[in-house]
Formats: sequence, structure tokens, C-alpha cells
Amino acid sequence: MWATLRRDIRAIFERDPAVKSLAEAVSCYPGLHALVLHRAAHWLYRRGLVLAARLLSHISRFLTGVEIHPGARIGPGCFIDHGLGVVIGETADIGEDVTLYQGAVLGGTGKATGKRHPTVRRGATIAAGAIVLGNITVGEGARVGAGAVVIRDVPDHATVVGVPGRVVAVFGRAVGAGDLEHGNLPDPLDQQLRRLQERIEALEEAVKRGRREDLA
Repeated sequence: MWATLRRDIRAIFERDPAVKSLAEAVSCYPGLHALVLHRAAHWLYRRGLVLAARLLSHISRFLTGVEIHPGARIGPGCFIDHGLGVVIGETADIGEDVTLYQGAVLGGTGKATGKRHPTVRRGATIAAGAIVLGNITVGEGARVGAGAVVIRDVPDHATVVGVPGRVVAVFGRAVGAGDLEHGNLPDPLDQQLRRLQERIEALEEAVKRGRREDLA
């Protein structure tokens, strides 16, 4: 447990340039508090103390603004930045060193039973306001852009943006190397509309040329 806590704290220093001290990280990061309380709730949940686990998770939600079902599995090194509005469902499975930004949702679809929430592999990033739904997998090192809605599997090291989510890069080639820039991601729908507009303008110009030639 202490090793996991150390990993969670180290993740803050690795991924948030705003943190200045260990005391600040421990006392002022609701994402860390939510993880600590969740790990305790998950311990109770696995031992059949479901009501106690749910009550503890409910208290955590009230205190931190992060809602994590006690059945969810979260690996060490997870970093929940800001955290407000983050929702993680019962059968979600989050690997090591995953980053979740505010408003990220790992939700289910319908009233299906069994595994109905996403699996997020090691090192993936779910950006602000992104929604990942159903029993799908977000691959290792993948990046889900801000506001995306993902309903299909995401390959390893891919970048997904848009509604519904579309893969726009693998290993960062289309977006550029480095960290995910939430406000500087391509919109595949906008790109398609621009290409369509260019095609329409080209056809209109061709029609105009044809009419001028007929009149000549």
C-alpha cells in the first residue's frame, strides 16, 4: 500500500509542473485524496463489505468531486489532475501510470451486466471532458483528446479526438511529438468538411468555365 502511495505521489511531481513541495502534493491534490480513499473502499469491496465500501466512496465523492465506484481497479502511478467531475465505473480497469483530467468519464452503456466499463492500459491519457464508454480498451500510451467521445477500442500509442472519437495519429506523427496539447488537436470532422468545401468550389469553378466556353 505504501509503495502504491509513493507511486501516486511521484506521478504528481512527474506530470504537474505546478506542484512545489511534498506537503503541497499530499495536502492540496484532491485527485490523490480520491485515490487513497478509493483504495481503502476497494479493499472493503473485495472482502464483501459492499455497503461500507459504497459509503466510503460516497464520502470521497463529497470531499473531492471525484466519483469512483469501489469495484473499479486502479493501478499505481495514476494521476487525476484537478479531478472535479471525474467518473469511473464499477468494472473499469485502469493500468499503471494513467493520467485523467477533470471531467473525464469511464462509463458504461445501457444496463448490461458483467464487464461494461473501459479498460485503460499503462501510460494512457484521458483529457478534460473526454467520455469513454462501454467494454472497450484504450491502448498503452494512447491519448484521448479533450471532449472526445470514444465508443471503440483505441490502439496502442494512438491519439483519438472528436465525436465520435477517431484515430488521428499513431505514435504522435500527425500531432507532433511531446505531451498532448489539449487545445491543439486536429478535428477530423472539420478536416472532412474543409475538403468537401474545396471540392465543391472546384466543381463550381469547372461549371463556370464550361458555361463561358459555351458562350464563346
